[in-house]
Amino acid sequence: MGWQGRLRLDYAREQGRSVARFAHEGPLRILQSIYPEGDAVCHNVLVHPPGGLVGGDTLDISVTAAAGSHGLVTTPGASRFYRSEGEVALQRTAVQVEAGARLEWLPLEAIYYSGCMARNELRLNVAPGAELLGWDIAALGLPQAGQPFVRGSVQQHLELQGAWLERGRIDAADTRLMDGPLGLAGRRCMATLFFAAGSDITRARRDALLDAAREVIDERAPRAGGASSSADTTPAAKETPDGLIAGATAPGPQVVVVRALAPLVEPALRLLKAVRRAWRPLLWDLPPSEPRGWTL
Repeated sequence: MGWQGRLRLDYAREQGRSVARFAHEGPLRILQSIYPEGDAVCHNVLVHPPGGLVGGDTLDISVTAAAGSHGLVTTPGASRFYRSEGEVALQRTAVQVEAGARLEWLPLEAIYYSGCMARNELRLNVAPGAELLGWDIAALGLPQAGQPFVRGSVQQHLELQGAWLERGRIDAADTRLMDGPLGLAGRRCMATLFFAAGSDITRARRDALLDAAREVIDERAPRAGGASSSADTTPAAKETPDGLIAGATAPGPQVVVVRALAPLVEPALRLLKAVRRAWRPLLWDLPPSEPRGWTL
């Protein structure tokens, strides 16, 4: 048996302030709540003291945001899935956002080491009148450290209940997927930023989000040809000078998504942070501020 960790994090609005309470079993913790934006938004850092998962480890994370609350969850650094002798390392995250609540789910990247057997699941339940801004960032191996992803597999599951489902398996031995032009094309970081609502997003709001995301992408890809229109929800992706390919789309009436492929984590993370900064004022009339830990 490996490490078995469980964490429940609950946000509520009390006397005009978003507050967080949590309970845990095993190696998962939430650091002290901070309020860099004032009482309305509660920031928390999720910590896994062992620093990574090996075969047989399981982490179960549950986050709930009650009506009127706004929680923001991030991590102090990357999560890691290490080499396994055959057992699966599993992280399961269930997020529930109730009517009238907002949540930002912004963990830093997950690094999948060569030889890992990993499953990473994120399931979202967003009630009508609730909204969630989040991302998922996957890094395969450590190319700059001479540790490429040449063995093992990663299973990913990303779901907005009843509205959007993405599920796939990455096998290091699948060369067509890893290096083919219709797969990862040799890139080793996949990143997805999403805005999810419990009700259909109005066309005007959807188009504003798409336009803002594409403007950020265009700023980083000045040599890419062809303008895109918000009326086109599946435009061609654009490549930046640092090898990042990105595009924005609306795969369903309740979701707007930015997808990116990059050789390394840093270009993808910079892009997602920039789009989030552009989206936050549009969505909630909030400043484009970032959690304090990101600037350390």
